[in-house]
Amino acid sequence: MSKRKRIGILTAGGDCPGLNAAIRGVGKTAIVKYNMKVYGFSDGFLGLINKDYKKLKEKSLSGILTLGGTILGTSRLKPFKKNKDKQESDMPMIIKQTYDEMELDCLVCIGGNGTMKTAYGLSKEGLNVIGLPKTIDNDVWGTDKTFGFDSAMSIATDAIDRLHTTANSHKRIMVIEIMGHHAGWLALYSGVAGGGDVILIPELDYKEEIVHDYLVKRARKKKPYSIVVVAEGIKRPDKKISAAQYIAESIEKATGIETRKTILGYIQRGGSPTPNDRLLASGYGAFAAQLIAEGNYNRMVAKRGNDITSIPLSETAGKLRLVPEDHPVIEKAMGLDVCFGVER
Repeated sequence: MSKRKRIGILTAGGDCPGLNAAIRGVGKTAIVKYNMKVYGFSDGFLGLINKDYKKLKEKSLSGILTLGGTILGTSRLKPFKKNKDKQESDMPMIIKQTYDEMELDCLVCIGGNGTMKTAYGLSKEGLNVIGLPKTIDNDVWGTDKTFGFDSAMSIATDAIDRLHTTANSHKRIMVIEIMGHHAGWLALYSGVAGGGDVILIPELDYKEEIVHDYLVKRARKKKPYSIVVVAEGIKRPDKKISAAQYIAESIEKATGIETRKTILGYIQRGGSPTPNDRLLASGYGAFAAQLIAEGNYNRMVAKRGNDITSIPLSETAGKLRLVPEDHPVIEKAMGLDVCFGVER
């Protein structure tokens, strides 16, 4: 009889809806379909360093599909990050020691860009690794969609919907800040879905004057209010203040129209995943278990069109998936008279 495979699972980086669905997808498929032994590491890569783990059984994975957060906990620890003296960390070596001592056949790393980069680094250290892409920013290179994005988009859209009534009641401009340091996917999609009048994202080099003129024209057309959706990472001269505050102050000063800001913040990352995210995370997890059963390691599970597939970790490590300037959603939104702060 062949030896039962032993695998580890961890969640790293920021939390998002769907993590537990992914853990369940990997674990239950590995146990039920492939007769593997599954171990869950606590708090991301810290669990490997501190040897803090537990055996996951089918029963312990039941009932977590709809839960937000992660039953394993998470952290933003970066094992390959150099110290203040630019010296290499010994954490990768410690992680490999734990991996070898536990006789693991593969480590499943569920996370975003930083996690995929670390996963690739560990693969170069001799570990067998599979990556599962998650993030509300939807900016992991090599996949059309990350789980967590749909849930966050739903939350952000709901918030924008609610701002419409307040903005209309007070006849003012409302600026809402959406998460997204480098990529504007979440602000773009929720902004369009929520009927935002102005949408500003990091990828587009917007001009404040264009935004101001657009909002003044709306007011002159007797449109009683406007909704401005901004990604937190938009370009601005003063990064010490929030994107929402900067844009709100800029608008009110230039137009004289009463303007208020709302920063949605961590609410976007919490709560139960949407059905779409449950499906995607479960599918990613099941496919990860299949790759391990086939001995097809050092790959990231990815969505390409309607198919779940995989790509080498080397292809995604250190890259970002950003919104193209000519993205169809932007072009269609411009046709609906949405302002992106750029010349048309």
